Amino acid sequence: MGTHVSIHYDNSAGFSDPYLWVWYTGSAVTDDLKATGTDGFGSVFEVDLKRSDFSFKFKDGPGTSGAWEGPGLDRRFRPLKGSPDALVMTEIWCRADKAFVYPTLPAAAQVDTAANFLRILTPADGVYLPDTGALSGLGATPLKGGGVLFGLYHPNAGRVFVFGSFNSWQRPGHDTTQPGKFRELKLYRGYFGIPNTWLLVVPEAKPGDEYKFCVQGGVASDDKGRFQQYFTDPYARELGPDYGLNNSKVVDPGAFAWTDQHWQTPDRSKLILYEMSVYGFTEGDKGIVNPGKFAGITERIDAGYFNDLGVTALALMPLSEYPGPQGSTVLGYSTSLFCAVERDFGSCDDLRHLVDSAHGKGLAVILDQVFNHTSNDFNPLYKMILEHPGEEFNPEEGGLYFSGKTRWGNRVATEKEDVQNLLIDACKLMLVEYHVDGFRFDATHTDWMDHGFVLRLARELSAFRPSVILIAENLPNQQDLNRSGYDGFSQWSDPFHDKMKALLREAVFDNSNFYNADKLADIFYFSKSLYAAHTNNAVNYVESHDESSVSYEVKTNPVLDQPATKERKARLGLFCTMVALGTPMLYMGGEFNVERDRNIVSFDWPDQGPGSNGFYRWASRLIRLRRRYPALQVSGYSPADTGQFAWILGPWMDQRHGGGNLVLGWRLWPTQFAHDAMVVLLNFENRTVNVDLELGARGTWLKLADADNANDIAPEGNNSVNDAAALKSSDGRFGGFDLPSSSCFIYKWERGEW
Repeated sequence: MGTHVSIHYDNSAGFSDPYLWVWYTGSAVTDDLKATGTDGFGSVFEVDLKRSDFSFKFKDGPGTSGAWEGPGLDRRFRPLKGSPDALVMTEIWCRADKAFVYPTLPAAAQVDTAANFLRILTPADGVYLPDTGALSGLGATPLKGGGVLFGLYHPNAGRVFVFGSFNSWQRPGHDTTQPGKFRELKLYRGYFGIPNTWLLVVPEAKPGDEYKFCVQGGVASDDKGRFQQYFTDPYARELGPDYGLNNSKVVDPGAFAWTDQHWQTPDRSKLILYEMSVYGFTEGDKGIVNPGKFAGITERIDAGYFNDLGVTALALMPLSEYPGPQGSTVLGYSTSLFCAVERDFGSCDDLRHLVDSAHGKGLAVILDQVFNHTSNDFNPLYKMILEHPGEEFNPEEGGLYFSGKTRWGNRVATEKEDVQNLLIDACKLMLVEYHVDGFRFDATHTDWMDHGFVLRLARELSAFRPSVILIAENLPNQQDLNRSGYDGFSQWSDPFHDKMKALLREAVFDNSNFYNADKLADIFYFSKSLYAAHTNNAVNYVESHDESSVSYEVKTNPVLDQPATKERKARLGLFCTMVALGTPMLYMGGEFNVERDRNIVSFDWPDQGPGSNGFYRWASRLIRLRRRYPALQVSGYSPADTGQFAWILGPWMDQRHGGGNLVLGWRLWPTQFAHDAMVVLLNFENRTVNVDLELGARGTWLKLADADNANDIAPEGNNSVNDAAALKSSDGRFGGFDLPSSSCFIYKWERGEW
């Protein structure tokens, strides 16, 4: 028995005599049908189908000679499906500008724009109302005086409903529908000036309510054959506790009582980064009340751990919702949403408390954002917005938010402006609602992300919050992210890391021959000749979540696999990180010389506390030197040209100044005052090298640090001009200085006479 279908067409194409052309899968039979009438939507066609699987498009007049819709507007429809739960649709709607078949009358756009509608609303205090690309109001925004604004971006939807705990989860398709409780969003002109933004204020909704969106049309078919899906909010701030349902949750950021009103984000020259996993940093410490959570980190902040260590910024690995349990090898980089905080780590307010406590202790907080790919497991954005109907059945396409694949997961379509809007909004939300100081962006290389977006991101975030810290993992490094230098991204320095690992293990690293003098000076001078324009553009590190620890790497050279040697090399690596021009970064556990392979976040916390660890005692004193002294924070486009920096040892110099050896030395003179002057010396050879030092000023030069000890002057330490290790110079030179194998030194000018 045949099927009869009524097809409604809005005819916004302006055909004077609308016709419907029908063809069938596996058949040469076609139908050329004239409209049988009109209704408030447009033309109406009554079709008696010869087969249940058919395709169609609209044209002007009979035959093939008139105007037709474009090739991208072929539509296919199956009113019958084999599933016993399938519903038979006998009435459908079509829009001239889209190839989708709608199971219900598409909503008409409001006359007003989304921006105009939103301007009459007042969000609750402390809430970010999304405004990137246009004032959009997307997500769930608590309002002053009560109620919640709900917003969804979906350019191809026919109708959109919000449902949740505030309306007994009533929506179309509910087993026992109560239409009086439905909450249908209205369609407004949004991005690009076209109807694509759905908004509604729900007076009875409140913070704590859980919700989802119901979208009809422009989506894949559900298990009953309907073009209808239920979605987690792309702008959800938090998900409910049920990991099976993954409901979105209304959050009120203004309920948190901040105490950081006088906090100012530090200049990048003051940054000493500490990369950490929320889970891994505390899960191995039996003394922490809330291990593996935001609250666990807050415990350490409040106890003054990071102040004692000397770091100035906490670089948190991804906090966005992650579809799986935490563990020692879970890094969190396969995120599923961009605004939702990972439930395993605690609540949104727990994160706010962490940031507030950090600011109270003088610590900046930087979040890791993964915008290059998402999880292939739980992924609410995948096929949420189909760009054409065929995407439903094409495993290579993921809808609006995706474009191709990466080796880690589905590639986010960062080249699309509306996708960019979501990602930039996610950052602004974190700046406003969590008071974070900046971001590190994962895998930003042009192989994975559109640099038009990355540079737009920098422009808009810098305009939104001029003090924002922007860091990029862009490997290998690319110069365009420098922008004008000072305002550019701080890129993880690939040349520094790889060269250092080769020098420390005294052999080939990562199949490349970096164990030589080539570019040795360059990596310590903020890789200026390699990619950077300003010291702000280089983040120097020898360990990270992606890289093995120094001691682990060194032991891969059997000749060096001895405890004392591994510790010596680890000290040299951390020392180099702290003295190189640019921003230093250490990875959690590096202060204890933890030996571990890459991609591991867990480590054992010292049973007797950090102070019981000799490496920590040395490392913390060294790091605090970097924090205290301007000479170790020299910054700019070319400190050598301004007289703040000068080489005094190097393989390119004469023999008495390191010629032919893997040694470096430089003099730092950050101000006009001699007491700010310092000298740094490094030897990467496995033998002693004797050199002459051009200190630059006569007087007493105190040894503040070497690979064995670090001792500052008062009030941080008890070093003085009477120390036996001090250098005495009557003419600004010191001849015959021995640089032992794998050694490092910091000397500070202290007194002109003795």
